[in-house]
Amino acid sequence: MKRSLLISTICLSLGFGSFAQTGKDSVTLKDYQRATEFLSYNSYSKVKNARVSARWIDEDSFWYQADGENSEEYVLVNAKNGKKQTASSKESLLKNPDNITQERNYSRTEVVSPNGKKVVFIKDWNLYVRDLETGEEKQLTEDGEKNFGYATDNAGWRKSDRPIVLWSPDSEKIATFKQDQRHVSDMYLVDTKVGEPELQEWKYPLPTDEEIIKIHRVIIDVENAEVINLKVPADPRRGTLCDDISCSGGFDDNEWSADSEQLAFVSSSRDHKTAKLRIADAETGEVRDVLEETVSTQYESGQGSINWRFLPDSDEIIWYSEKDNWGHLYLYDSETGKLKNQITKGDFVVTALLKVDEKSRKLYFLANGREDGRDPYFNHFYSVKFNGTGLKLLTPEDGNHTISISPEGEYFIDNYSQPNVPNQAVLRSMKGKLISKLERADVTGLEKAGWKAPTPITVKSRNGKWDLYGLMFTPTNLDENKKYPVVNYIYPGPQGGGVGSRSFRPSRSDHQALAELGFVVVIIDGTCNPGRSKDFHDACYGNMADNTLEDQISGIRQLAEKYPYMDLDHVGIWGHSGGGFATAAAMFRYPEFYKVGISESGNHDNRNYEDDWGERYIGLLDGDNYEKQANQNFAENLQGKLLLAHGAVDDNVPPYNTYLVVDALIKANKDFDLIIFPHARHGYGQDSYYMMRRRWDYFVENLMGAKHPKNFEINPKK
Repeated sequence: MKRSLLISTICLSLGFGSFAQTGKDSVTLKDYQRATEFLSYNSYSKVKNARVSARWIDEDSFWYQADGENSEEYVLVNAKNGKKQTASSKESLLKNPDNITQERNYSRTEVVSPNGKKVVFIKDWNLYVRDLETGEEKQLTEDGEKNFGYATDNAGWRKSDRPIVLWSPDSEKIATFKQDQRHVSDMYLVDTKVGEPELQEWKYPLPTDEEIIKIHRVIIDVENAEVINLKVPADPRRGTLCDDISCSGGFDDNEWSADSEQLAFVSSSRDHKTAKLRIADAETGEVRDVLEETVSTQYESGQGSINWRFLPDSDEIIWYSEKDNWGHLYLYDSETGKLKNQITKGDFVVTALLKVDEKSRKLYFLANGREDGRDPYFNHFYSVKFNGTGLKLLTPEDGNHTISISPEGEYFIDNYSQPNVPNQAVLRSMKGKLISKLERADVTGLEKAGWKAPTPITVKSRNGKWDLYGLMFTPTNLDENKKYPVVNYIYPGPQGGGVGSRSFRPSRSDHQALAELGFVVVIIDGTCNPGRSKDFHDACYGNMADNTLEDQISGIRQLAEKYPYMDLDHVGIWGHSGGGFATAAAMFRYPEFYKVGISESGNHDNRNYEDDWGERYIGLLDGDNYEKQANQNFAENLQGKLLLAHGAVDDNVPPYNTYLVVDALIKANKDFDLIIFPHARHGYGQDSYYMMRRRWDYFVENLMGAKHPKNFEINPKK
């Protein structure tokens, strides 16, 4: 009996020792309630004038909604001089508000023409056009069929009934495609209900497929309902920017000439290594190749924005390339395909080409990493001449800048902030001259509630080659003489990072909420995340199992040297989707460092995930290159506490990814925890707050070693 008591005492000491260092052995209901104050549904409402979302009326005026002293107000601004008029309602401020906010008389599954007179939509795998004035419908195509229909984007993780089209400027033609998905894999999900379950079935191409989705490019003459087939072989369903042919919701990588007679487009190879810019004759369907770029890893046309442009009036192409290891703009002759000159150069990244002024031969673009001493992820706005001279910084303030340009390009509205510095909105001329300060975010309400800004952090990469940037969240009542367990939030990308926006946010997921419970939460954008040089982004190409984990571990150790209150004997990790993949990999590959992991909706084996993503960042299936990265093959190494979670009807990352890991853990006789949401898709929807609460419980109990309140409900409606 005495021996049993002794063992129990030792176990209790080991279990609760970490939190005992902070002077507690439990986290109370009051602590949980306090944590919810830092969630978005509570924090966002405490910020006034968080940013200016302006609506341009014409070149010289715009309006926006602002938070007044006691109520909402509407502000009308004269862009020439910055003078403001305010009113309590839009109707009293604007002479004709109906002209400003036109009533939408078409559905979200329809795409309106530039002149606003017609919409195009899909019915029975074919395209139809509807006259918005008369309601008359006309069938444009006749030969569409199931899995070989027009303008569809209903395969893989994207499922939509909205047609993928690009109207010509004169509203008389449509550029689109006929999508052949007849020979690719089918995906199945089962929705649980009383009685017979509901089977969901759709096309979901995988890297293991010999044949993938192909698109047959066409131009449709709307008036005559004539389909003009472009005279090129069918292209792989690939784009230059993301893992879908449509990143924006429209037909990306296509651009009409102003006279609607030519269509420029880019064809991408299945493995994303080759991009060909082509120009089609809209009347004949004849196509000529203009230029081609092939890279050893993956070609991308920007960082969040497609940045090539077709300039038929001057027979030129603006092309985006990372050929010198940085994302830059180049000027090509569209007739010969020869390079005229590099437009931008230097150790920085062009992220978004916002305006091309052909008359003055100037470009206006966002870029990051050019300004010394600043976070290299901060976007700034620049202008430069076509010949590469006259580069000018238009937004000098330190921060992340988002830009809204006036219709004719004489002015722009600039919202700028930092993760720990609230937003300021200003109006400038396109030469960069300050015209007016519009609004400054008021965070008084946040501060009264005890809000605490995250701490920007900088560490060295695993090899010491690069500086890495991130955010750290600590309790508002931080005692630097105590020890706090560490939670590493991770999203390895490589199409994104864990930090997300570098602009000010009053709340980021539940990071501060977790910190408030007694943790230090660390987010590091590691090597392989985008927004930096080509070699930085491609450092993990072909090996997504890297997951930036060595950067995370190295970075956390560096931070602990600076902040000794971080307890490196108690480090946990969690992430969703790619972060779920990374979390399980961390628990299996680095069990000596990570003691507790929560893996949500992970793509644990990319042979079970859509082909487009895997083939962009890993390459084509070649022997065991995918298999040797799969998490289930390392499940036997689990030592710590692991919680797996997945939605049973996840049509982005199918739940079978997690089931593979579950099966491997069972076969390895490993203890683990599992939550399945029977009706949830990738983001968990209405179940997301339940998952959040279970995440808090799991870290409190297993990483902190403390008791937690039972069945706490996070409910924004209460």
